[in-house]
Amino acid sequence: MTNKIPNFVCEMSKHVDEVVTLRGWIFNLRSSGKIAFLQFRDGTGFCQVIANQATLSEKQWEDVKKLTLESSVIITGNVSKHPKKEEYELQLADIQIVQIADEYPIGKKEHGPDFLLDNRHLWLRSQKQWAIQRVRDTIIEATYEFFHQNHFIKIDSPILTPNACEGTTTLFEMEYFDMGKAYLSQSGQLYIEAAIMSHGRVFDFGPVFRAEKSKTRRHLTEFWMMDAEAAFVEHDENLKIQEELVSHIVQSVLRDNHQELTILERNIATLEAIKAPFYRMTHAEAVHKLRGLGSDIKDDDDLGGDDETLITKDLDRPLFIEKYPAKVKAFYMKRDPNNPELALCADLLAPEGFGELIGGSQREDSYETLKTRIEEHNLPLKSFGWYLDLRKYGSVPHSGFGYGLERLVGWICGVPHVRETIPFPRLISRLYP
Repeated sequence: MTNKIPNFVCEMSKHVDEVVTLRGWIFNLRSSGKIAFLQFRDGTGFCQVIANQATLSEKQWEDVKKLTLESSVIITGNVSKHPKKEEYELQLADIQIVQIADEYPIGKKEHGPDFLLDNRHLWLRSQKQWAIQRVRDTIIEATYEFFHQNHFIKIDSPILTPNACEGTTTLFEMEYFDMGKAYLSQSGQLYIEAAIMSHGRVFDFGPVFRAEKSKTRRHLTEFWMMDAEAAFVEHDENLKIQEELVSHIVQSVLRDNHQELTILERNIATLEAIKAPFYRMTHAEAVHKLRGLGSDIKDDDDLGGDDETLITKDLDRPLFIEKYPAKVKAFYMKRDPNNPELALCADLLAPEGFGELIGGSQREDSYETLKTRIEEHNLPLKSFGWYLDLRKYGSVPHSGFGYGLERLVGWICGVPHVRETIPFPRLISRLYP
């Protein structure tokens, strides 16, 4: 028997029949006479620690009996494989108490969402919340991996901006020294468009802010957004990049997060079906189908949350809704040359009714046309002078898109409300903790 110290639960399978030392927390415990079963977490995973009074000293057994939920400990023991499951246990040989925790406020009983959000700093320790955040980490890592493999580089856009992408009605406004109004960014898109003339393909990834007074399960006031832009990419290729990115992310989660998906009780077969190409239909086709399903959507309406759920609830792969009426979309979207009333844009909707994941479009590359669009939308021309400059000096066809990280996490994890997909959610009525 050798003494190795991996320090991580995730490495226990490599150390069967060896003595190891782990550091972490007791998240559950029960006793059966002279044997105690301790549920242990160290950050990398979970394991059961079996404490047998017969093999411990009197002090060690007394220390075991002192333990409370979320007490922090350093434990040493022999690793053994569970006789029936692909799990590994620790036969306790020694225990060192770091701290005995006070009575833990989150128990086994059902707690309402407000209580759990008030205690979000503690709720993050639960197995389900642990699993969600680790899937989130994989999604972020897979995003960087995909873009770097496909010749994109990361460009950081500012959070404080003098103007908005699509008007300022849903932005957080502030006084910026003696320079007038400034806004918290709702997207880095316009800024990274400037970088494609230098680098060809770029993306950014960071927090953005929307002051919409919305209380739906799909909305946060602060969330994380990935925006990507690419020179010499037109509408169809833009959609192809999106479906390849999403497919890569899902495959990465399936490869790296089996334990997390099991904890979340996510249907693995559902995710295994997510492979390009995705379904496509035009906005007009979607409106026709939705009316057949009972929606009262009108010809020029954008799709609402209920419509998105209705049209995707029975799909096994994501769906692109493309070529919306230009009047309901942003000023920077290029028009369809075959029908100027339509925009060369698409929204990617998740299957199972989870709603929009990605919004994207080909961008208008003509100086005069873009200037006209800005004026038509009653936006301040002076504020967009630098953005118009991009069309004066080497303009090219280009496209881009953005995904909301929390919505993507929610869909992949099978979590219906985005408030659970970000460590500390910011909602209309919540700014604590």
